[in-house]
Amino acid sequence: MTSSRRPIALAVALGMLPPLLAPAVPAGAAARCATPAGVYRDAAGWAQRITDPSPIWPLSDGAGELLAVLGTGVDADNGQFRRGQVVAGSDTTDCDGRGTFAAGIVAAAPDPATTFNGMAPGTRILGLRYTQSTDGGASTDEPTPNALAEAIDRAVDARADVILVVVPTSRTSRALDSSVRDAVGRGVVVVSPAVADRPGTLSYPTSLPGVIGVGAHNQAGAPVQGEAGDHLWIAAPGEGLVSTAAGARGGIGQRWGVDDPTYAAAYVAGAAVLIHGYRPASTPAQIRDRLAATANRPPSGKRDPRLGWGVLDVRAAVTAELPGPTASGRPAEVAAPAVVVAAGPADPPARQRLPGILALLGLLGAVLSVLTVTVVRRGRARGWRP
Repeated sequence: MTSSRRPIALAVALGMLPPLLAPAVPAGAAARCATPAGVYRDAAGWAQRITDPSPIWPLSDGAGELLAVLGTGVDADNGQFRRGQVVAGSDTTDCDGRGTFAAGIVAAAPDPATTFNGMAPGTRILGLRYTQSTDGGASTDEPTPNALAEAIDRAVDARADVILVVVPTSRTSRALDSSVRDAVGRGVVVVSPAVADRPGTLSYPTSLPGVIGVGAHNQAGAPVQGEAGDHLWIAAPGEGLVSTAAGARGGIGQRWGVDDPTYAAAYVAGAAVLIHGYRPASTPAQIRDRLAATANRPPSGKRDPRLGWGVLDVRAAVTAELPGPTASGRPAEVAAPAVVVAAGPADPPARQRLPGILALLGLLGAVLSVLTVTVVRRGRARGWRP
């Protein structure tokens, strides 16, 4: 079983965790904010390759969608976010770095300076900070469920289509339960990662009804977080990740080699944005079921307590034409889905085929006419008679 303490240690070393997980900074010490490691120019990472939806961008690239990223804010000055992409009302600084990293997985625009890009670059981002950043030790409090509930309410009021929780809590509250229920009831998709380090412990709102709870896997497909249970719906990459870094000061800058199950939820949120952009009438339950029905099943073929219904398949989730209604949140019906047929080019309508057939017949007639005239002329030249 892989513990989440190794990802936490790495994130601390990168300056990406707030005081609630990192060692406390003495009062009055300088803030230790996240900074880019550089510009990523190597081949696209494995996580980007297996979640690459660029072939379906003509169908959906996130344009018109609003993703709320709840956690530590989003640094709007990273050069891979377009001007105005991080919308008004956002917390646009991110000393911690996790909000910017997660937002980049979803929405970073392609740029010739780097091989990294996000899944849905047309998406608008609402970055909301509900927990303290690495701010010189001003606070060491654990994020509270009530503060997260207020952030969810802000996202719903801003008409977010998808909410991505970057910093879940270790407990729930009446306010958090109510905010999640209200968000889902008003048609907002809520995605949250499993970050607890052992079975029997839960993340919130990850484990609440209606939320898409996300497990994480490595390049070999093995789960990397300790948390397990029926609340985990699907899995996505959580090791060896690349994304945008806070602190780029208007330039292009990334972090890479990051191991953290938190960011698996960003890939699922990106897929949810693309689905909603292509199928805007979909309800949160339908999007949730579509993700499950199109996932690459675990080797057992059954639901896995740490991987859910399987590994995210972005293209199938967006383009597949399911042969019947989805299960509306009832896992027993999703367990044995009917055959999923990926969408392909539609057959041309009959009114389009007929002109093509007539054109072909006309071409054949012209060729026969030319041959007939040629034969007759040669026959006459040789004294033949028709």
